[in-house]
Amino acid sequence: MTGFRFFTAGESHGKGLTIIVEGLPAGMPLSEADIARDLGRRQGGYGRGGRMKIESDHAEITAGVRHGRTLGSPLAMWIQNRDWVNWTGKMAIEPVDAEIERVTRLRPGHADLPGAVKYGFDDVRNVLERASARETAARVATGGVAKQLLAQFGVQFHSHTLSIAGVRSNPGLDIDWEKLEQDPVRCADPDASERMTGAIDAAKHDGDTVGGEVEVQVTGVPIGLGSYVHWDRKLDGRIAQAICSINAFKGVGFGTGFEGAAQRGSQSHDVILPIDQWEGHPWRHATNRHGGIEGGMSTGEPIIVRCAVKPIPTLAHPLPSVDLETGEEVLAHYERSDVCVVPAAGVVAEAMVAIVLAHAWLEKFGGDTLDEIRRNYESYLAGVGPRSLREQ
Repeated sequence: MTGFRFFTAGESHGKGLTIIVEGLPAGMPLSEADIARDLGRRQGGYGRGGRMKIESDHAEITAGVRHGRTLGSPLAMWIQNRDWVNWTGKMAIEPVDAEIERVTRLRPGHADLPGAVKYGFDDVRNVLERASARETAARVATGGVAKQLLAQFGVQFHSHTLSIAGVRSNPGLDIDWEKLEQDPVRCADPDASERMTGAIDAAKHDGDTVGGEVEVQVTGVPIGLGSYVHWDRKLDGRIAQAICSINAFKGVGFGTGFEGAAQRGSQSHDVILPIDQWEGHPWRHATNRHGGIEGGMSTGEPIIVRCAVKPIPTLAHPLPSVDLETGEEVLAHYERSDVCVVPAAGVVAEAMVAIVLAHAWLEKFGGDTLDEIRRNYESYLAGVGPRSLREQ
């Protein structure tokens, strides 16, 4: 089968996270160090809680790589949960003699209620352990593998914070990505960054949480990934589904996104430039308001994805809620939590976009080895210009 897919298993306070990745070609360089940087980036950001002081995530490759190169077989990875030592009774695999206190106070905005009803649980811990954002560590590790594949062809990924708690960034056109990673909220606008951290502090003081918006930018993607033919192969549709599968993500836009809905067509569309104005690759556009995707396919311009992240639902000052067992009014359950996850959310969004693009890449240029994929890719690029150029 041509494509890139992954599976994860594991609970928030279980022994760890297991990841299986299928579809990698043989011969791709891959090491644990290639994955480590993004796992570290995911754990950073102003407003994170105590869990990040406990965990130091490391993805151990346990199968699928030999002597630094992929084998073409499934890749297996393992991320240990260091907090497991504090949960060996509550999260034991085998039955335990001790009475374990059940969680029955439901949190508004979380998977608690529909998950418990769907699976017939009388203990919400069975839901919240898997519905936790802890699972995103496995996604980021998988995204690191996808990025390593795409990096062989010059594709690069970045993300930054556009807003937190209504404070908006004005980052300008040229972002210093290395400097950005040193900013506490991963914001390219220093003035907005300071106001964002202030908003996080205010929410923490009030026992509350805040959300925001992040943007992912991808460069080096050629024209023609995805498809206009079938609804489930449209590139923007696949990216939107992947983004909305991440905990707390509630909205996706491309390029100008929702802002484009207020514009006229003459202001919204990306004019295609004539050949004498091309730079770098054929079929350039004067603008990139559609975020590098038209008709479900990449245009060759940078892919720009904007994502809305809601405030997380675990509040230090809990909202009124209902007890799962009695139906009576109670305060929602509280467990150690973050105040703001927006800076880290950009890293997770990068990972999911990378996973989608890796799948689309293998769909278009697939082969059993990295060299075969490279030949297919180069052959395709040789034929994407105007007919007049190809016939010379």
